[in-house]
Amino acid sequence: MRTHEGGPGRSTSDGTRELPGTREAAEAWESLFRAQVALMRRFQRDDVWGDLTIREYDVLFTLSRCPDGTARLRDLGENSLLSQPSLSRMVERLEQAGLVRRGPVAGDARGVAVGLTPEGRRVQREIGRRHVRTIRRLVGGALDTQELATLRALTDKLRLAQAQIPDESSDA
Repeated sequence: MRTHEGGPGRSTSDGTRELPGTREAAEAWESLFRAQVALMRRFQRDDVWGDLTIREYDVLFTLSRCPDGTARLRDLGENSLLSQPSLSRMVERLEQAGLVRRGPVAGDARGVAVGLTPEGRRVQREIGRRHVRTIRRLVGGALDTQELATLRALTDKLRLAQAQIPDESSDA
């Protein structure tokens, strides 16, 4: 039996009541996750990254979207799946390669700012142009213009809604 918002829910095998939309939410998440994994595997195999890893490029890309190409290290961490120590080591490698610079945050003795160097900006743009061609082929090749707009609207809505949903240790 499928449920819908506002419906009575359904009983599970342990006798508890499933919230309306639970199965649909789980199936949608699974589909989104599997699509993302399939695409990431293809992107990682793509020969566009040069000497960088896809995660290193992601740091450069994230910085390129920040005002003046600079962000706090902790803000980079919030937009990454990397742990803080891993991100710090990655930023150190990118700094040694001349792609980013680290420095203090004005008014915050413990804060670390990370910014793109001119070379980092050049490398990000060069790789980005190649990467977007792959995105166009793999994503644009599977969906038409209206479907792409719908996908973006739905994923934006899902991402933005997270700030409004309280954290809980269980789905009580």
